[in-house]
Amino acid sequence: MRRTSFANRGAWVVCVSALMTALAVPTDAQRGRGGPPAPPSPRAAAPVDLTGQWVSLITEEWRQRQFTGAKGDFGSLNVVLLPPARKVAASWDPARDAAAGEQCKAYGAAGVMRLPTRVRVSWQDDTSLKLETDAGTQTRLFKFGPPQGDGGDWQGLSTASWDYPQAALAGRGFGAAPGGSLKVVTTKMKPGYLSRNGVPYSGNAVMTEFFDRFDVPGGDSLLVVTSEIVDPEYLATPYWTSQQFKRETDAARWRPTPCGAR
Repeated sequence: MRRTSFANRGAWVVCVSALMTALAVPTDAQRGRGGPPAPPSPRAAAPVDLTGQWVSLITEEWRQRQFTGAKGDFGSLNVVLLPPARKVAASWDPARDAAAGEQCKAYGAAGVMRLPTRVRVSWQDDTSLKLETDAGTQTRLFKFGPPQGDGGDWQGLSTASWDYPQAALAGRGFGAAPGGSLKVVTTKMKPGYLSRNGVPYSGNAVMTEFFDRFDVPGGDSLLVVTSEIVDPEYLATPYWTSQQFKRETDAARWRPTPCGAR
């Protein structure tokens, strides 16, 4: 009796196993599918094309931006500077900076976009946008996804994301470009200058930028970069600026120049 029961139980287990296999819902692999598709890369998902070569249009604060101002000439920065910033600016000495190997202090991320320059924007890979400047021969890298690296150099650590119109409109003083904007948050910058005459920003400054492209009648394209710099060490309030660039059709005028040569 015991042997027969054991044999019957074994047969029952085999039958149930076969039935379960027959009734099992097929997997995606069994159906010939690979599961849900992977999300598109930031490059593939780009709502706007920012690549190409662009030249700065100095349409406001022309004198302060086109030339190196005199010591103490702060322009629009005058209303936001705290006393420690004024003290640093009052001691500005370009020869001392050059001797210390810090002639690029005005070409860091928080200052270089205000200079007369050409910029090149290209995809380094599917998750990284590269922005190069011919003024100072600088390279900024905008990485999508979690922050990567330690920063600490002139260009700091820049984290990028796509900012779509409905999100871009919130808290901004003007309408977003059709399609969307590139949002870049830069931290961990080496201390530098907001302007070439020694107005400082600290290593704790945080810069948020929006890059918008506008295609205008006649075939021209404009790149508008609005930025906010928050630096409680040197600035009483956030410092907002807007830089405009015009797209160029070729690279004939691209002339990389070392820091301090202009």
